[in-house]
Amino acid sequence: MKLTRTQVIIAVVGLIALQAAILMAMGREPICKCGYVKLWHGVVMSSENSQHLSDWYSPSHIIHGFIFYGALWLLSRWVPMSFGTRLILAVAIEASWEVIENTDWLINRYRGATVSLDYYGDSVINSVADTLFMIFGFFLARWWPVWLTIAVAIALELAVGYMIRSQWVLKSLFPNGLRDGRFSEPECYSRSMSRLGG
Repeated sequence: MKLTRTQVIIAVVGLIALQAAILMAMGREPICKCGYVKLWHGVVMSSENSQHLSDWYSPSHIIHGFIFYGALWLLSRWVPMSFGTRLILAVAIEASWEVIENTDWLINRYRGATVSLDYYGDSVINSVADTLFMIFGFFLARWWPVWLTIAVAIALELAVGYMIRSQWVLKSLFPNGLRDGRFSEPECYSRSMSRLGG
């Protein structure tokens, strides 16, 4: 059964509202403890990182949208799904991840790995904004040709990596080093580039 536009909007809004409600129940701050909301905060190693509407991690959520669109489009070749159904599934996945990454266990691991001792989880408004960035990426992937989507994803990853040295792709090359805290993120980046031949 194909969902109407209204049904899709209701489902998406409902999932985001549920995400926010769960995060609030987990004790996450609704907004930055500083008491105000900024459109952009670009200082990674600060207590306000991941507390405002956008930051250097926002592009990664746009890339999530690209990935989810591509993966669900491929899946729909075998399991027929409308665009609306795929969008709902993408939001459900992203919202679930936002909840999981803000559990105390993952927050403490992140603090231990990056020495971000001022980090106590994303604010609710930041987490919701991350999901909205994913939706934005999902729509861009629908509108753009595949080559442009891939090119923009690579450009975003490289640009963010150059600025803060913490792309999730390069992190995955040295999980033990980051987990055990044997070297910092800039060192991880340089070692990663050496391994890649850069």
